Amino acid sequence: MKQAIIHTTLVVDDYDDAIRFYVDKLKFELTSDAPQPEGKRWVAVTPPGSQGMSLLLAKAVEPKQSERVGDQAGGRVFLFLGTDDFWRDYHRMVADGVEFVRQPEAQPYGTVAVFSDLYGNLWDLLEPSAEHPMYAHLKA
Repeated sequence: MKQAIIHTTLVVDDYDDAIRFYVDKLKFELTSDAPQPEGKRWVAVTPPGSQGMSLLLAKAVEPKQSERVGDQAGGRVFLFLGTDDFWRDYHRMVADGVEFVRQPEAQPYGTVAVFSDLYGNLWDLLEPSAEHPMYAHLKA
């Protein structure tokens, strides 16, 4: 049996603002932007070189959804952006105006810093240590 998580939903206030942030600042690829009924759009962005999951940018359309924008994980880190070159991506993101709320540090599991997306959701930028057992599955 083979299964995979292929999308995760990120609730946003505005499709175009979210696209600009993820494409222009994080350098994600816009992999889908298709109209849907009721004025909705199927908008997906994917990190460069990714062969896995994409973010489905879903516009909040009711108060309960709007309350979740920017706080999808209750103040914890919500998503983890893995990289093969931490310092390349960190310096590029800083130059593009991405706000880091925790500065880079070396951990036993890799090099990591925490940044905030345009809504305030927290992300780890992480270059995993190839030797750490937590990331052994990435070696394949």
